[in-house]
Amino acid sequence: MRAPSDRLRYAISFELGGLALVSPLGAWAFSMSVADITVVRIACAIIATLWTYLYNLAFDSILQRTTGAIDKSIPMRVLHAVLFEIGLLAMLTPLLAWYLGISLVHAFLMDVAFALVFILYAFVFTWVYDRVFPGPAAQQSARPQPSSPGNAPSWIAERMKGWPA
Repeated sequence: MRAPSDRLRYAISFELGGLALVSPLGAWAFSMSVADITVVRIACAIIATLWTYLYNLAFDSILQRTTGAIDKSIPMRVLHAVLFEIGLLAMLTPLLAWYLGISLVHAFLMDVAFALVFILYAFVFTWVYDRVFPGPAAQQSARPQPSSPGNAPSWIAERMKGWPA
């Protein structure tokens, strides 16, 4: 499992990157001011940061209990991103409607558009993050085992055959 400080780094960097991506894109797509979209996205980012931390902690805990590891396959990463966005959509739609003075339907459609962008963004960001900052299990499996013949030069491995591991 990842340390709380690693989860915090993930959540903050994810939201800052998302804010830089979505504010100008949202202002252009919805013909609204960058200021209005940025204010809404900052509020959404704060909510989403808290949600990211709690959601990933819960998701990884469940994954750890059910599979014994937190490594995610491609289908598991897709499920992770989609479930995250569904939860966030339910929390953010009323906020968008209230602040922007639009109907819940319009806010829902706007939030779905943001969510679609964020699903792709979350998938790519998390994949890159896991490569740049591998979790503890990935770091341990990457460590060479000095007593293992498979990790020794071939001439040493040949001489180690039959030795107890």
